[in-house]
Amino acid sequence: MSAGIPPQVIAAVLGAALLHATWNALVKARGSADAPADPQPAAILVVLGGALASALLLPFMAAPLPASWPFIAASSATQCAYYLLLIEAYRHGDMSHAYPLMRGSAPLLVALANGPLTGETLRPGQWLAMCLICGGVLAMGLARAPQTAGTQRSATMFALLTACVIALYTMIDGAGVRRSGAPAAYTMWIFLLTGLALTAWSARRRRRALIDAARARPLLLPVGGVSTVASYGIALWAMTLAPVAAIAALRETSILFATGIAALFLRERVGRARLLAVFLIACGAVAMRLA
Repeated sequence: MSAGIPPQVIAAVLGAALLHATWNALVKARGSADAPADPQPAAILVVLGGALASALLLPFMAAPLPASWPFIAASSATQCAYYLLLIEAYRHGDMSHAYPLMRGSAPLLVALANGPLTGETLRPGQWLAMCLICGGVLAMGLARAPQTAGTQRSATMFALLTACVIALYTMIDGAGVRRSGAPAAYTMWIFLLTGLALTAWSARRRRRALIDAARARPLLLPVGGVSTVASYGIALWAMTLAPVAAIAALRETSILFATGIAALFLRERVGRARLLAVFLIACGAVAMRLA
């Protein structure tokens, strides 16, 4: 592994961050003032889109090595929990509150747990960059207009639980993808299994809601599905070339894109405190490149 993160890996991970913010915005997109959009059918359609895209491409790819299949199974189960918690986080809070908390907390958890588990260590400059990114993301999540106390507590709880699950599947996949010999196929098998499980679960309970959401928002399946698979696939590929914790932190620059999307399309307020947090994240991204 090289001393620094190659520039093409940096660029790819930043592209993945944009894709990640895009599909989250599709899930959180507002409905009418009287009937806010339900994130559950939107999230399930995004996952289903990822499963369909994976099913179309997998026949043309080499299968992951046998050593990686236990990791694929564990990751698929963990990703199911992730999407269910994500739905609840967005059901109880704004994207500009929940997204920074869950994405900002996860890399810290990865960095703290990954060293003792795998022996992988970061250089001082990478620790500084990670702290800047995570500190900025967390600051952005806290720099917001107050909600109803109970609603904000629920959104925060679900966001932090989601962060724990993100950290768990990041460590699972950081180890699994390196054993797979086929990062793209490894990623697509995870999305195929996750998508089938969640779609079957949701269709038994809310089939009509899924059909209505697909008709009302036709971009959810193709755009959301391709975005989520490509975003995570790029991140896993990057983890084969650079430290897992460093890539996990750099990927959280997605908050820069999510902030712009939330302000322009979701009509969420972005004040000076959040702009300062964005500056911290940008500094962290530069520091990660130079570390």
